[in-house]
Amino acid sequence: MRSVVLDTETTGMPVTDGHRIIEIGCVEVIGRRLTGRHYHVYLQPDREVDEGAIAVHGITNEFLTDKPRFRDVANEFFEFIKGAQLIIHNAAFDVGFINNEFALLGQQDRAELSDHCSILDTLLMARERHPGQRNSLDALCKRYGVDNSGRDLHGALLDAEILADVYLTMTGGQTNLSLAGDGADSESGGRQQATPIRRLPADRASTLVIRANAEEVAAHEVRMRAIEKSAGTTPLWLQLEQSASNEAEALPA
Repeated sequence: MRSVVLDTETTGMPVTDGHRIIEIGCVEVIGRRLTGRHYHVYLQPDREVDEGAIAVHGITNEFLTDKPRFRDVANEFFEFIKGAQLIIHNAAFDVGFINNEFALLGQQDRAELSDHCSILDTLLMARERHPGQRNSLDALCKRYGVDNSGRDLHGALLDAEILADVYLTMTGGQTNLSLAGDGADSESGGRQQATPIRRLPADRASTLVIRANAEEVAAHEVRMRAIEKSAGTTPLWLQLEQSASNEAEALPA
């Protein structure tokens, strides 16, 4: 499956107040691997960027003066995302703005993104998995150990790259008793699905066991006694060995 992790930045919100997209960032994922392909563009919105929005993403009116308008990139952007599974954090926000941009161009056939792409909302997925907790992108990075140290401000491409890492981490662990390891798909909302346990053949070759020789056993014992002296207590390894020895002695001859 081809997926596109997508994020946008805007002049403000909501879209119903005439706000526009000023940055689009996308990264491509195929077979749960980042391919290195991406789509990134800044856009001239033909309106002022709200000061509150600038404080979030740092994109100023002056910076956008010479950038293309959405109509200039609409076709190449659509071709990049068409037919893909779109992975978006808080998808309603981004999809609403993208639909609006196509509608403003009179491209009604593209103004309903869900007609051309499947959409997976990682915010809804995170809320389902972690109810009652913070599920912002930064919170998920912290929860799943994803490095977002370069994220002082929001940026569409950077956020898409971070979200890709979060999504792959969030859906990559074993979440059920499945040894076959089927990956996530769109129909399961990004969650792994239970698959049959694979049994190994009974006549398979025995696993090779390399046992310690006398010299290695002696060195091990010396090391254990040194640890015992340093720690002031019997190491767990020696406790287990003694327990096994006692059990063996208790067995009938």
